[in-house]
Amino acid sequence: MTFTQLQVFATLAEARNFSRAATLLGITQSAVSHALRGLERELGVSLFSRDRLQPELTAAGRRLLARAHEIGALHEALIQEAKDARGLNEGVLRIGSFGFTSSLRILPDLLVGFQARHPGIEVYIDEDDDETVVRWLAERRVEIGFVVLPDERFETLALVEDEFVVLVPEGHPLATQATVSAADLDGQPFVMTEAGCAELIQALLDAAGARPRILYRFPQLLSILGFVARGLAISVAARLALPDDHPGIVYRSLTPRAPRRVGLAVRDSAQLSPAARAFVELAREMYGRRTGRRLEPLVQG
Repeated sequence: MTFTQLQVFATLAEARNFSRAATLLGITQSAVSHALRGLERELGVSLFSRDRLQPELTAAGRRLLARAHEIGALHEALIQEAKDARGLNEGVLRIGSFGFTSSLRILPDLLVGFQARHPGIEVYIDEDDDETVVRWLAERRVEIGFVVLPDERFETLALVEDEFVVLVPEGHPLATQATVSAADLDGQPFVMTEAGCAELIQALLDAAGARPRILYRFPQLLSILGFVARGLAISVAARLALPDDHPGIVYRSLTPRAPRRVGLAVRDSAQLSPAARAFVELAREMYGRRTGRRLEPLVQG
């Protein structure tokens, strides 16, 4: 088994297409097939099901993928450590982000500061919902991920405190209130997110005994905003996930206040690459200075 074979395998698992994987790796499609066949022959198992339009991981393939990402992360860390010892500033850093909150509210300033200090580091941002970022962290597809806290599965560093707000169409009776309680949502036409905050929002409603009429479910915030703006329903979302304002919609704070903390997470701070360690340290510096307090270190939970 070679590192190249594992790299081909992990890339194909992500691309789910032989031609796309070959393009990403800069090799021919036949080379991808050859590397995969050699790996499967050595392991004695099939890693992909080939009876579908696109290759799907088998159970054995899913187990190997986590190890392949782990080996890849260690390989990159070794390269960075060697270059760092020679005074070089090169390498790759992979970060998992969950949409507007982290990608547009937190990451831009961090990346500007990071690239000013470490211009030779290439930063790749993978973006999806909260739970997918958690899975990427567990699989070591990314070294650092933005998560909703607390999360006892990882070592974490709190960055910002957010809150849930009610999205109300202009002209709706609730729009005249300064704040809205979860109980006020009982019986209201409602659009529920299918992203990572769905469980938190449902818990808020359950705690208040509120049973809104959930008419629609969308994974994309843009669709939720569109339905609320047209007066079809109301909704609840995290404030930092929303644009500053949206035509046809007013935001109202929930009472009692429903906070949400967002931070960075890593699997094991002791095994971070030099680039990842530098990014975490920058986040600690920047957000400690902004909040006027000393941030908690990376700790479990």
